[in-house]
Amino acid sequence: MAVTATTPATRPAAAVSRTGAAAVTAGLVLLVTVLAVVDITQGTAAVGAPEVWKALTGRADPSDASVVIASRLPRAVAGLLVGAVLGMAGAALQAVSRNVIASPDTLAVNAGSYLALGVAAVTGVTLPLVAGAGVAFAGGLAAAAVVLGLSGLGAGTVRLVLAGSALTLGLTAVTEGLLLLFPRETEGLYQWNQGSIAQNGFDGVLQLAPVCLVGLTGLLLVARRVDTLALGDDAARGLGVPVRATRVTAVVLAAMLSAAAVTLAGPIGFVGLCAPALVRPLARRVRAFHKTRSSLPVTGLAGAALVLGSDVLLRFLVPADVAVAVPTGVVTSLVGAVFLIVMATRVRDTAGAAAAERLRIRSRTVFLATTAVLVAVLVGVAIASVLLGDTKLLLGDVVNWTQGRAGRAVSFVLDTRVPRVVAALLAGAALALAGTLVQAVTRNPLAEPNILGVTGGAALGAVLLVTTVPLASPWSVAGAAFAGAAITATIVFGLAARGGFRQNRLVLIGFGAATATAALVSLLIILTDPFNATKALTWLSGSTYGRTFPDVVPLAGVLAVGVVVAFARRTELDLVSLDEDTPRLLGLDVGKGRLGFLVLSVLLSATAVSAAGTIGFVGLVAPHAARALVGRQHHRVVPVSLLLGALLVCVADMVGRTVIAPAQLGAGLMTAAIGTPYFLYLLVRSRR
Repeated sequence: MAVTATTPATRPAAAVSRTGAAAVTAGLVLLVTVLAVVDITQGTAAVGAPEVWKALTGRADPSDASVVIASRLPRAVAGLLVGAVLGMAGAALQAVSRNVIASPDTLAVNAGSYLALGVAAVTGVTLPLVAGAGVAFAGGLAAAAVVLGLSGLGAGTVRLVLAGSALTLGLTAVTEGLLLLFPRETEGLYQWNQGSIAQNGFDGVLQLAPVCLVGLTGLLLVARRVDTLALGDDAARGLGVPVRATRVTAVVLAAMLSAAAVTLAGPIGFVGLCAPALVRPLARRVRAFHKTRSSLPVTGLAGAALVLGSDVLLRFLVPADVAVAVPTGVVTSLVGAVFLIVMATRVRDTAGAAAAERLRIRSRTVFLATTAVLVAVLVGVAIASVLLGDTKLLLGDVVNWTQGRAGRAVSFVLDTRVPRVVAALLAGAALALAGTLVQAVTRNPLAEPNILGVTGGAALGAVLLVTTVPLASPWSVAGAAFAGAAITATIVFGLAARGGFRQNRLVLIGFGAATATAALVSLLIILTDPFNATKALTWLSGSTYGRTFPDVVPLAGVLAVGVVVAFARRTELDLVSLDEDTPRLLGLDVGKGRLGFLVLSVLLSATAVSAAGTIGFVGLVAPHAARALVGRQHHRVVPVSLLLGALLVCVADMVGRTVIAPAQLGAGLMTAAIGTPYFLYLLVRSRR
């Protein structure tokens, strides 16, 4: 009786569901078709819709037909293919991880593929397109395996994305180091990394289409098992589904699709994040889309619409001759950054705010001994930094230089080297102090200017000035960097404050802001002339190359003010870092104090960036190490953190200048190599 009674009621609902799914699918197909047609009519050549129609019907001039058949049609087809496979890869990753922010970008799949292709380019081996896809697949899969292994497969928390974000920063830093060390072998790789669907014929599409077809077929075959995972691991096992094997298979297939897209068009940012997010509201209304097998094709259509829509929008807003140089990936990265920030403000943050910690107090002897050792080591490293480089000097040469009795060659070397050492010392100390202040007022051990996007905002402001006014003064660069950092910090901290500066949400919003600023910086570098582009890339790697004493004057002044304020307000820092109620009970204005400390941290970060470029993770590593050495009282943490930050950046700068001399690596690349593992370690420790 129960079956007979419910069957007539369920049939209309099923019919409505199928009708709605068909209507949505038809609408998306129509949208993608319109965007593809519009995209084909856009370009630098004077080939409009009439000429395109003649070319497609075989009645056009040979020159017009060549433009349409060899350039515009392949571009539109590549946009369709890349958008579709990235959308489906993102949907698969989100389904198996139960994480709405999982995507090839946030899980470091694209960064791993980028590094693998960079390493292949450095070897000088010319690979066929399919072989290049294999290399990208290996790199992307390895990166995804590291992220999933560290965060926990199927953990369903934002921690998985945090691990991917940190690994992305580290892998990208290594790849940028290869770009600087091997400019000839990696020529064009930076522009390729921004993601462009421009093609020269159909060869690439035809070679990689079978790979995409295999990946899509595999996902459709495991779709039913993926749906079962939504019931929970125990329930899925009870139904006979091999949980781990299903997840691993889905991740491998998603990495295969992402690698094919990366090989064909470069990393087209955040399509795998945005496309499933656009389909998800539809799934709430159309029951048929609850199943992965039905939602995957729709997500692919949404991804294709995103890529083609971004390309059409770019060519509509920007003059045709300029649009050719602007990759589509820059537009999708900006859209994806906004999506990530919005989703981070809405996603459930299971980490919550950092729990109140007691002020662990170590003996005065430990503090004095630690400080003395660090001072001695820092002095030794500073002296070694002055003496070592592509030209090695003696201590006597430095003494003669200070007295004005050195030879011309020695004077030239020291006149350029000493300001670099001073810039590294001051920048490291400033970033360490900025990290200490941010972690204290947000009570978030993962907060750091680089991870929170503040450094990226400063870099955007400085690069904008450097590329438009090459002869800008140090004070102008510092002012532009502060303006960019202030705007970014206002956005990040303003949005995060609404949730009480919760750990995961704050870092995710910061990562979204960092992504947006990185996309805009890439746009500026691509549009500027080659000389300014090389200068900006070198500066962004955290290099102190070419610094003079006037360049570090703004940094020295802000750092002096910051140290005085930090020591004068050390008790307030201790109280604010405990919890929200204690300082209020003692009559402190928490909001006003927090704002003041955050403004100071932004000033420190901006002036450090203006003097030494973007140097990441110093504000994360130095405060953590300081608290581990001398406890949590800020009258001890601040000086030790300053010494550790200065030591870290000075060592990184010295190693970058000497290991492969006369070639050089930026200090930012070296600190990223240290900071990425440390950040991942903190995530693993917090998980435990």
